[in-house]
Amino acid sequence: MADNGKWHEERDRKGHAMVPATPRDVVHVRVGSFMLVFLFAFAVLGLITRAPVMTGVAVALAVATVIDMVLAVRRQKERGNGEAG
Repeated sequence: MADNGKWHEERDRKGHAMVPATPRDVVHVRVGSFMLVFLFAFAVLGLITRAPVMTGVAVALAVATVIDMVLAVRRQKERGNGEAG
């Protein structure tokens, strides 16, 4: 729905935004953001305790988590029309 060159999100009867997403993509983003909090804490703890292996593992897992979240968001955008997650 374009109005003067701008796109508007569709809304359900309760006023929530309806976006094309599968439940799997939504779970990837939500669990990924939850994991990032803990991975950040482990990375800081590794720096404080001078444990480079722990810091490295936490950073590597955080990078993998961010990549997974980006791919999940990209899948949502590419769908066009789909299930509302």
